[in-house]
Amino acid sequence: MPSKTFSGGRIRKAHYDSASRQLDLHFENQSILAYKHVPEEVYRRLCSAPNPATYWEDRIAEEYPKGTPMTSSAHPEGGRTLSDLFGELDDKKPGE
Repeated sequence: MPSKTFSGGRIRKAHYDSASRQLDLHFENQSILAYKHVPEEVYRRLCSAPNPATYWEDRIAEEYPKGTPMTSSAHPEGGRTLSDLFGELDDKKPGE
């Protein structure tokens, strides 16, 4: 899956899955937005745009349906899971 890291601006990283045609955008505020049915050419133009955030606003945000971020990118770096907080759950009852 191609990905691109941006050095400045609101968008920090873009991941594109050509099989599903899904684009995940990681923003500086740690949010992730996913868009479905995005052509690969739109991803390429985003990556080469002088201002990727402006390109996103003008060409992606309202044009493509939103989706669920891909599993591998759904956690920001250092994100915590429920098992991090509560440990692994099992079927034992307390005291067994």
